[in-house]
Amino acid sequence: MHSYLRKRKKVFFFCLFLCLSYNLYFLFLLPQVDAVYLVYLDVLLAVFSILFWGADYLNFSKNQKKIRDSLKLNSILYQNFPELEGCAIAEHDTEILKEQLNEQFEQNCDLQDYIAKWCHEVKLPLSATLLMIEKIEDERIRSSLKEQLERMNQQLKSALLGCKVQSSLFDIQMKQVDLLDCVKTSVHNNQFFLIKNHFQIEICVEDISVYTDKNWFVYILDQIISNALKYAMDNPYLKIWSEQKDSLVRLFVEDHGEGIEACDMRRVFEKGYTGKSHHNGKYKSTGMGLYMSSKIAEKLGHEISVESEKDCFTRFRISVLQPSFEKEMK
Repeated sequence: MHSYLRKRKKVFFFCLFLCLSYNLYFLFLLPQVDAVYLVYLDVLLAVFSILFWGADYLNFSKNQKKIRDSLKLNSILYQNFPELEGCAIAEHDTEILKEQLNEQFEQNCDLQDYIAKWCHEVKLPLSATLLMIEKIEDERIRSSLKEQLERMNQQLKSALLGCKVQSSLFDIQMKQVDLLDCVKTSVHNNQFFLIKNHFQIEICVEDISVYTDKNWFVYILDQIISNALKYAMDNPYLKIWSEQKDSLVRLFVEDHGEGIEACDMRRVFEKGYTGKSHHNGKYKSTGMGLYMSSKIAEKLGHEISVESEKDCFTRFRISVLQPSFEKEMK
């Protein structure tokens, strides 16, 4: 009853004010009219008010009971009460949504942990298989098997690092690292396919240090070199060089492959983007490599960009702070 009076008191007092105003008007400004008519009118208004407010109270009580029963349910309620402005419903729905989000987050974390553990488990027999195929005497068969196993190895590494990036515990260890060492590590990671595809490689990286996480920085380079391998043409060429300007070190990775059409440049780092050529059917791409690279670069505080000319070249640029400047910023 108390909650009903609290919600309806403004309307109730307004109606009471109208009734009293009319009675005062009738008594003082219409003295020639018989007061019995006023009594009859007041009685009619009282009966009508009792019926109206009684029906409204019953409806309010039913609605409140429905709300109380609904608050016990583990589901969203606002669809059932579109006309109601209730803090209780809002709080209830907020809690339900939080529980659903937490549950979904925990499921995603469990899935990421499972995939990461699965990748680690699969890498063991894969490494053993890579050693075993060296005993195969037929060069053609050995090379063909090794190529497929190396592809599997790269995909497992990408999946494992992808799980780490999506994890809430994204591990970053920023420190001073040698830029040339990062480049050599990435080239070594891709050496099998670089040699197989007869890439001409030119490395002109200065002997300088940068402030980054080596593992994640190498991952970015791996994705860029992998991109160059996928889009290579008849004369495969890869050039990696660095430029130092003020507090920034810019690392460039350029290939002379298919290039990127001008209309697609803005979509290179989009999630799932694979380009229009689809690598002429030679490769099946997920469109996640460069997307993940851009996200990792953002978390590392680096800037990654690309410029290209169709059927001519593609040049990626990674801008990294030098250690001395990073300390000054802190």
